[in-house]
Order: sequence, then C-alpha cells, then structure tokens
Amino acid sequence: MRSFLVKGLMVLIALQIPFSFFNWQVHKPLSMTSPIVVEMPKGGNAGVLAKQLKEEGVVKFPLWVKLTSRAFGYDKKLKAGEYKLLPGMSLLDVLEKVSSGKVVLHRLTLPEGLTTNQMLKIIENNELLTGPITEPVKEGELLPETYSFHKGESRNKFIVNAKKAMDKALNEAWEGRDEDLPLNSQEELLILASIIEKETGVDAERQKVASVFVNRLNKDMLLQTDPTVIYAITLGKEDLGRSLKRKDLQVDSPYNTYKNKGLPPTPICNPGLEALQAAAHPADTDYLFFVADGKGGHNFAKSLDEHNRNVKSWVNSLRKQK
Repeated sequence: MRSFLVKGLMVLIALQIPFSFFNWQVHKPLSMTSPIVVEMPKGGNAGVLAKQLKEEGVVKFPLWVKLTSRAFGYDKKLKAGEYKLLPGMSLLDVLEKVSSGKVVLHRLTLPEGLTTNQMLKIIENNELLTGPITEPVKEGELLPETYSFHKGESRNKFIVNAKKAMDKALNEAWEGRDEDLPLNSQEELLILASIIEKETGVDAERQKVASVFVNRLNKDMLLQTDPTVIYAITLGKEDLGRSLKRKDLQVDSPYNTYKNKGLPPTPICNPGLEALQAAAHPADTDYLFFVADGKGGHNFAKSLDEHNRNVKSWVNSLRKQK
C-alpha cells in the first residue's frame, strides 16, 4: 500500500513539474526594457506575432507564443492593428492586448484658417491613412482640430469625422448665439467665423473683430475685408504669395466685399472653435474699422478719422522696420 502511494505521488509530481514550468513561462515578464510596437496584419495569426516578438528580442522561442495562444484560446481572437507593448508584460498580457483591439492611435492636426483644399492635401499626404479621397467636402466643413486615428484608417473616414466635429461645433455656436445678430442661418455664422479666423489669430481680438463686421452688417456697409478678396483670386486653391494690390480690390467676384455688400456666398476657410464662438458672441462695441498695429495685433476705431490716424501709424511702423 505504501509503495502504491509513493508511486502515485511521483506521477503527480512528474505531471506538476511541466505544468508549473509552462505556467511560469507564460506569466513571467518578457524581455522588454522599453516599449515596442508590433503590428498584426489582417488575417495574421500567432505565428506572425511570434516572429515579430522574436525579431524584437522579446522571446527566444517562438513556439511558446503559438502554444500559449492555442492553449488559452487566443489563436482565433487576435485582431489586426498596431499594438504598444510595455516592459513588465507577460506573454499572456501580450496575447490579451493583441486580442483587445486597443490599437495604437496616431494624431494629425488640421490647423485653423486653412482652406478645405489645403486641409485635404494634409490628409492626402499622411502615409498612415489609406485610400483615395472621394468624400465630397465644401469650404468650411472641416473643424480645425487634432484628430486621433489608427494606422490604415481610410482618408474618407477621417474626413467624415472632421465634418461631424464641425457640424457639432457649429450647431452649438448657433444654438447659443447672442440675440439680434444680423445672421439668418448657421451657414452665415460659419461664413462670418471664417472671415474672423482669417483676419486675426489673436485670441483677445476675435470678438472685437467680430463686432466690426456685425456693426457694418447692421449699418448696411461694405465689409471691405482683404481675406475675401484673396479668396476671390485664389478660390482657396493656393496661397496668393504676395500682398494685395489696389487693382485687386476691383476684381469682379461675389467674394469681393469691397464691391458687394453683405457676406460672401461661402466660407473662405475652415474656422476654429474660437472664431465660431466670436461670431456667435461679438463684443459690444461701436467699432467700424480696424488696421494692423505693427505688433501682431490691431487698432480699432469708431470713426473714419480715427481709423485714418491708425493707418498712418501703421504705415510709419512699417517704414521703421525697413
């Protein structure tokens, strides 16, 4: 009887040793001293992952990856994408991460004030996005913002997300707008915001600039804003590449606010959140004019005489810089 018990105990020990070793292997931290990124292609399997981990020096024996994946049921759960692996992770942690779908997110910024054509070039030139751009986009439909996306995401999907973000921001600005604005629609608020965006990049000035245009609209005055003339010439396809000339102010275009009263027919760029809010909440002023102050900002005026003095001061500052 005693002999039988001893033999039985030896069998149990013999079975326990390989199980304990296997358990230790899959739970021990892998050989990572810094984060690494592995990429699981569509249709990839544990063998593909094992090869990458071997090449990165994370595992010595790729077979362990395959066996562990099969033993714990991960072989059919692995999902395509890039995954960031961190020091201290075990083989089971890695398999869980690659099965989670929590892929690496990349970031792409669409700056304020760019035309749609300029933004589409940024999206088109990003090598991590895929596919041709077929999504129709009008001027002013993309919200300037930093967007997160995963490698392989389609350019059309990225654009749709930027359009949805603009829709949301524009709706919020319109719903919360001040009363008695001379604006009849969300589109007109977007157009005004695009002009404000082009006129100043100084946060503290946006509402003042907005007040100038709102006051002019209320008085049925020409807006006389240079960025609309630039758009009339370029249609947003390229930078003008030079300063406006006096003859440019005579260009025959509905965008020329030196010749046509009211807002131009469409936005002239893609305005950011601050410009949208400035259009919805202009400062309460009597300003009708503004001109650059030579220091990166603007001087505002209520009368033409005051404005002419500000213009003279600006011209003098330009001469001193030469």
